[in-house]
Amino acid sequence: MYCFIVNKVSGNGRALKIWYQIEKKLQEINVNYCVHFTQKPKHATLLVQELINKEKVTVVVAVGGDGTIHEVINGLVGTNIPLGIIPAGSGNDFSRGLGIPLKHDKALERILSGKPKVIDIGFVNSRYFCTVAGIGFDGEVAQKTNASRYKKLLNWVRMGQISYIISAINVLLHYKPKDISIMIDKKLYKIPKVWLIAVANLPSYGGGLIICPKAESNDGLFDICIVQGMSKLEFLRIFPLVFKGNHINSPFIKIIRGKELEIYSPTPLLVQGDGEAIGQTPARIRIERSALYVI
Repeated sequence: MYCFIVNKVSGNGRALKIWYQIEKKLQEINVNYCVHFTQKPKHATLLVQELINKEKVTVVVAVGGDGTIHEVINGLVGTNIPLGIIPAGSGNDFSRGLGIPLKHDKALERILSGKPKVIDIGFVNSRYFCTVAGIGFDGEVAQKTNASRYKKLLNWVRMGQISYIISAINVLLHYKPKDISIMIDKKLYKIPKVWLIAVANLPSYGGGLIICPKAESNDGLFDICIVQGMSKLEFLRIFPLVFKGNHINSPFIKIIRGKELEIYSPTPLLVQGDGEAIGQTPARIRIERSALYVI
């Protein structure tokens, strides 16, 4: 049975509209399915856990954005049940990274006829993540974006990715880089004036910001982008380059690859995973090799 988890508010209600079209198609071709709608934050995780214990589930399908996928995988990792995705969020970076069609009809065709492949998943403190975990500036931007009114408005006109840019500029006005200590695969780095650390399992986040262009979800390693030592003016100059991944040529950017990290800072820094706020530093992050099936 195909079990669909629909986030009714994802994409400012676009996920619900897409679901009605998907449901019509499923009924036309006589596919056996069930559907559940999320009612509150983290509800998707609970729904998945209940489903895999009660139903004969063959595929769990997330209808929503990266936040919805984040919740679903936190109930699905550890099983051999594949994840299907109908992209309906503002960013859809997980879908972009895996080449999943952004058009819902093509995404459904892939789910019904494709073969599952296995990918790596990240784990930070107590949560799994599938795209990028961000520490520092990133964490504050994610928190501000999710609490903003303009995200809903921009989602409504299908320009949700701009909400991240607006939040980034707002956070930039007051943010002060921090000195941090980071242990990567048991090697210690002490780095001054760090703006952000992005731990990437896939290349992009924030609706198409290619933070780690060479990140792959099946190589057993994170690509870790460390941004440090630059002025606010330099930050503004380099920021647009992230849309094509060209920022990595800057002397203020360091890319390191690794499996396990520990990040410490004198004062707590916010941590986000897949755009969802998931705590503060100290942060312990590790790769979970071949932990999730995706169809």
